[in-house]
Amino acid sequence: MEGGALFSRTPATLVLRDVAVGPDEPLEMLSPFVPPSVPDPELFLFEASVTSPDIPNTDRLLHADCNELEVSCEISRYSSKGLQDSSDQTFFMVSITVEELDFSISLVLETLPVEKHQSTLMHNKLGLPLSQSGTLLTKGDIQNFLLCFLFFFFKEAVIFSLLSLPIGVLAIFVVFSNTKSLSAPLRGNVLLDCGFKQQEVPLAHQIDVEWRLQHRGKGWKVLDLKTTLDDAEGVHADVNVERKGSSMNAGLVVREGNVSLTLPALKVADEGTYICTVSIGHFHAQQVIQLHIIQPPHISLSEEKLMLKTPQTLKCYSRNYYPLDAQMEWLFVSPTATEPELFKDQGSLTSHRQHSDGTFSLSSHLVVPPAVPPGTKIICRVSHVGLDAPLDVSVLVEAPKIDSYWWFLGFLIVTILFFYQVMK
Repeated sequence: MEGGALFSRTPATLVLRDVAVGPDEPLEMLSPFVPPSVPDPELFLFEASVTSPDIPNTDRLLHADCNELEVSCEISRYSSKGLQDSSDQTFFMVSITVEELDFSISLVLETLPVEKHQSTLMHNKLGLPLSQSGTLLTKGDIQNFLLCFLFFFFKEAVIFSLLSLPIGVLAIFVVFSNTKSLSAPLRGNVLLDCGFKQQEVPLAHQIDVEWRLQHRGKGWKVLDLKTTLDDAEGVHADVNVERKGSSMNAGLVVREGNVSLTLPALKVADEGTYICTVSIGHFHAQQVIQLHIIQPPHISLSEEKLMLKTPQTLKCYSRNYYPLDAQMEWLFVSPTATEPELFKDQGSLTSHRQHSDGTFSLSSHLVVPPAVPPGTKIICRVSHVGLDAPLDVSVLVEAPKIDSYWWFLGFLIVTILFFYQVMK
């Protein structure tokens, strides 16, 4: 991307070797990759193993295309301070995502050395030697990245399609997440999944992890952790917590490459896009996780029973919900019916009210005419993303009772008449 020029796109292919297949998976149902019979130095074909280091959940990709799932893959030339490409060593960044499967991974790939001869075929655009089958051989590091099959970016941006000419590469660093988006209740706890793997064993002496939150155009740090391996003192962790209560397990970071973030007592302000960045040596990679805060409404009516002599206003309250969108409607079931019907007049809605904790409230007012017969059930129905199904609250219209004043007056008149007759 030089001089602000737009990226061009060229079809290319990433071939993953040694993908684990379950015991119940018939191999004859899987189509193996067959390289071109004649190597073509114009094609972009990368070849990498998924076993060193182990790239998690690559078996999910086996049937993604057959199941009509959208696989997004991007490859770019990787550069970093202190890290320079050479004719024998070049690095690429690969990101692969399958939204429907919550699959996301990023890889750093390093080209494998190829013994050069006069007859060695070189890639026309990359200037890298190709294997005998025409692939660029690489090795890979696993970080917060998704495996990539579709896109390649360097000074020109290139989109890869499956099946081209392989360039041998090795995955050396991988960053991954098993969750692209999740919802959690207000005041609940949540674990944001993120992990990494690298080819070197043991792990690098210093591992830097940073979690950031972005929401509505603003961003801020949640937590960063720097772990150092010391032969004498073991693991030393330096943690900077910006969001109160957030935490990572430093031991799991070093032993398992688990950099997942725990957030307790969730608030509305915790909603947004979380970015997990892992840095080891010259390499760093990210994963992005979307967190949605959900709080279902509390619903109630202003009346427990309804007796209609004159028009009466019935109120329905929907309180303390998040996010904002909520729908309210009025229905009724007449004494002779079994299914509810919508009131033609849906009453009036108040404006949304936002509380100090970020939740919202809304109410609807319905004027019920006295013509509504006793035995009619009046229903307020509320729909919200936090509810599995619309929630109903109802009240039954009862027959009006005789006013106690007139009842007492009638009783008094009857009593006087009775004693008058007795005294005659």
